[in-house]
Amino acid sequence: MKWLVTGGAGFIGTSVLRRLTKEGYQVVVLDNLSRRGVLENLQLLQEEFQFDFVSADVRELDSLRKIFDKHPDTDVVLHLAAQVAVTDSIREPMHDFQVNAAGTFNLCEAIRQCAPNAILLNASTNKVYGELSHLKLSEKKTRYDLVNMPYGISEREPVDFRTPYGCSKGTAEQYVRDYARTYGLRTISFRQSCIYGPHQFGFEDQGWVAWFMIATALDKPITIYGNGKQVRDLLFVNDLVDCYLTAVEQIDQAMGEIYNIGGGPTNSCSVLELIGYLETVMGKKIRYSFEDWRAGDQRIFVCDIRKAMNDLGWQPTTPVIDGLGKLSKWVYDSAAIIRNVLEG
Repeated sequence: MKWLVTGGAGFIGTSVLRRLTKEGYQVVVLDNLSRRGVLENLQLLQEEFQFDFVSADVRELDSLRKIFDKHPDTDVVLHLAAQVAVTDSIREPMHDFQVNAAGTFNLCEAIRQCAPNAILLNASTNKVYGELSHLKLSEKKTRYDLVNMPYGISEREPVDFRTPYGCSKGTAEQYVRDYARTYGLRTISFRQSCIYGPHQFGFEDQGWVAWFMIATALDKPITIYGNGKQVRDLLFVNDLVDCYLTAVEQIDQAMGEIYNIGGGPTNSCSVLELIGYLETVMGKKIRYSFEDWRAGDQRIFVCDIRKAMNDLGWQPTTPVIDGLGKLSKWVYDSAAIIRNVLEG
């Protein structure tokens, strides 16, 4: 089986490639290497694994067609290439649209024209639900909790695109779904919550779990936007890779569907609670300051993952404290590389 992974030199793509190559799959990695840290990831991967690398951009439809012409036997396309930061989408909405919305449309078209039997797995986001300001919350000492929603937020929650990032990812997701309905492409979209793990060069604007750990290890300041009680469900990246592989096995049932994918209620954590976890894992006191809330920030998002459990037979297996321990080991082992990426 051959996989094409767009954005494959990124954080999630690195974990996917490691797993696929170890299990004997052929892998083609497409990446334009524009994000900080991806070149370092690629160099490490090329030293350890055998795969094809293509320097290309999803904004260029002709380039995508040529890739599929070269690899007509592609079985699965995992679409991870994206502009990933809400703050960057606000600063540069045109760039955000071109990468996320137009880039995904181009990929759908290239698959339709050149590889119509390939499975398309699309990485979407919980940000398509907007701020969720209408939800009833209870405020506790260290976190917000959802009222009368013990399993979290399900796929039945109406989308409410907020910020250019939410609009572009939501647009992309709807094209992916419609190409299943209109053209019969075998597609699935995953509305991913907070994914974390090794090879995540987190920054303040995106990848907050990794960023807090990196900042702590390198003695850099941490800013909490809001009051720190905002909650996310955390999903260790290896569990996400399990989800992708399981979805391919269940494509006949899951074709055209959309799934909330995260750690679920048992792996939910507020920003303040994460600080406590990190102090335990890293054995040091963490310094931080507060700033105002940022546009589009959700007070709480916890995935109801029952649909994925029922349809795909998937659920997370890595507790937060275990996942943070694995992330911590990578941060300390890779401190010199991380410092060069941040300062570069």
